[in-house]
Amino acid sequence: MRILGISAFYHDSAAALLHDGDIVAAAQEERFTRKKHDPGFPHHAVAYCLEQGPVTLDEIDYVVFYDKPFLKFERLLETYLAFAPRGFRSFSLAMPLWVREKAFQKKLLCDELKRYGSRSGLDRRLLFTEHHLSHAASAFFPSPFEEAAVLTMDGVGEWATTSVAMGRGNHLEVLREILFPHSLGLLYSAFTYYTGFRVNSGEYKLMGLAPYGRPVYADRIRGNLIDVKSDGSFRLNMDYFNYCTGLTMTNDRFDGLFGGPARKPEEELTQRHMDVAASIQLVLDEIVLSMTRSLAAETGAHNLCMAGGVALNCVSNGKVLRDGRFRQIWIQPAAGDAGGALGAALAAHHLYRDQPRSVSTFQDSMKGAYLGPAFPQAEIERRLRALGAQFSVEDDANLLKLCVEALAEGKALGWFQGRMEFGPRALGARSILGDARSPAMQSVLNLKVKYRESFRPFAPSVLREDVADWFDLDCDSPYMLLVADVAESRRRQMTPEEQQLFGIEKLKVPRSEIPAVTHVDYSARIQTVHWETNARYHALISAFKERTGCPVIVNTSFNVRGEPIVCTPEDAYRCFMGTEIEALAIGNCFLLKDMQDPDHKQNHVHAFAPD
Repeated sequence: MRILGISAFYHDSAAALLHDGDIVAAAQEERFTRKKHDPGFPHHAVAYCLEQGPVTLDEIDYVVFYDKPFLKFERLLETYLAFAPRGFRSFSLAMPLWVREKAFQKKLLCDELKRYGSRSGLDRRLLFTEHHLSHAASAFFPSPFEEAAVLTMDGVGEWATTSVAMGRGNHLEVLREILFPHSLGLLYSAFTYYTGFRVNSGEYKLMGLAPYGRPVYADRIRGNLIDVKSDGSFRLNMDYFNYCTGLTMTNDRFDGLFGGPARKPEEELTQRHMDVAASIQLVLDEIVLSMTRSLAAETGAHNLCMAGGVALNCVSNGKVLRDGRFRQIWIQPAAGDAGGALGAALAAHHLYRDQPRSVSTFQDSMKGAYLGPAFPQAEIERRLRALGAQFSVEDDANLLKLCVEALAEGKALGWFQGRMEFGPRALGARSILGDARSPAMQSVLNLKVKYRESFRPFAPSVLREDVADWFDLDCDSPYMLLVADVAESRRRQMTPEEQQLFGIEKLKVPRSEIPAVTHVDYSARIQTVHWETNARYHALISAFKERTGCPVIVNTSFNVRGEPIVCTPEDAYRCFMGTEIEALAIGNCFLLKDMQDPDHKQNHVHAFAPD
C-alpha cells in the first residue's frame, strides 16, 4: 500500500511517501523553491516523493491532507462572529481567500494533483485527517515505543491547540484537547512578535535569547496573561492579545504591561527584551512540566511522544526529560506543520486502514530523518563542473583527513553528504561544521558565515558513545531536540567579575573546553551522532576525535539567515561562494575557497529576506 501525505497552505508545506508503512521519502517545499517556510502546494516535494518511490500518482492508494479545511473555516467564522464588529479588516482580508480556495480545498487539491498525470478516481482516494491527529500520528507511529502518551502543542489546528492522546500498537486515541484561542504556541508567538522576531519563524531566537535575561516578568505573565491549573490546563486572558481580530499578535494593553511597545525588527536588543524572553521561557517550562507530570500520573505511561511546533522548544523538552516522570521521551524531528504530511499518511495507514505497526528495534523508524534527495557522485561532479567549480575527488579516507585538518585549523567547513534531512534541523547531511574548542568560532559563524544575530548559540554534534563524558545527558538525542548542560568536569569556572556580567556581555566569556557550543547558561542543544544512521558523519567526528581528543564539533545548518537549508550541489556552491566558508565537501569532492574563480564570489548578506 502506497500513501502520499501532504501539508500545505499555511506554512512549511511538505510531502511524504509511505510504502506498506515504511517511510520512503519526505521533504519540505522550501528546500526546492528556496522560499523560506513556503506555504504553497508542495509541487516539488510531491514530485520528489513520487520519483523516490518510484511510483506514479495513479499507483498511489491514498493521498492524505494534514487537516480538515471546513473545520478551520468554521473556526474562522465563529471567531469573527464572537468578536464582531472588531476585526472587520482582518475578516475582510481573509474571507475572499477562504471562499475562493480553502472552502473548496478538495477540488483545489485534485486540480493540483492532476498535474502529475492522474487519470481516474483521485477524489475517491483523497482523505483528510484532523490537524492534531496528524501531529500525534507523526509522533507516536515512528517512535520506538509499543505504548506511549502523546502530547501535541502548537499554535492552532482546526480548533485544537493542545491535545493529549494515548498510543498503543497501531491505535491512537485522543483523550482531551484545549481549544482556540487558548494556545501555548500563540502565547509564545506573541512574545516572539513583541521582541521583534517573525512569528512562525523566530520562536527559536526567543528561546536562544532567554539565557541572557532574568525572568523578572514571570509573575506578570502568570498574574495577567494566563491562568494555569494544577494539571497544566490553561486559559489566556484575551484582553492582552490581538490575534483573534487583528493583524498583530499583541495590543496596547500588552505593551503597557511590559513597559513599552513591541520591538521593531532589527532594532537593538535591550536588557528588557532579554528579560522578557527569559520570563516567557520560564513560564512555558512550568506549564509544559505541569502537563507532562499530570499526563504521567493519569495514564501510568512510561514513555512520552511529542509533536507540534511547541515540541521544537528543546529547552522545555530537556526539562521534561530531566524531570523523570517518563522514562523515555521521543520527539518527532519535523514537529511543526511539515511533519503533518508524514503524520497524515501514517494516520491513514494505521487508523483508517488498520494496518499493523512494526516498532523499530533501533532508535525509531525515521531513518535518522535523512529522507530527502541525495545525489550520486557522478552527478555531483557533473553539476560542479557545470558551475565552473574547482575541486579534487578524494577517496573516503583522504576526504576525512582533509576535512579534519580544515576543522582543526579553525576553518568553517561546508558538509553536503547523502540524503537531505526532513525537519528544521541540519543533522550532518546539509551542515556547516566548525571546531567546538575554538573560542572565536561562535562569533565567526554568526557574523561572517550565517550573517545573523551575534547572541544565537550553536549546537554540538557528539559521538553517541561519548555524550555522557561531555554533557549531563546519557541517552539518544539524534534530532537536536534536547538541551542539557555541559558536564561539570568540562566547564571553566568564572571569576566573580565575569559572573556579574549581564546581557550580550556574557558572550565574551568562554565557559568550557568547548566554548563554541556552550551557551551562556552552560547549556547546549545536543545532537548525538550514530554510526547506524549516518556512518560518514560518525566517521568524520571519530577522525576529529583521533586528531584532537575531542569528539564534539559545531553543527549549524548549511544556509545563511533567511535562506532554506541547501538542497542541491548548486545551492551548496552558491552558499559557499557567498559566505566566508573556507572549505566544502560535497560527496567525495573537496573544494577550497582560495582555489575558486574570484568572479564566482557572491554577497549573501542581503540575498534573502531576514527571518
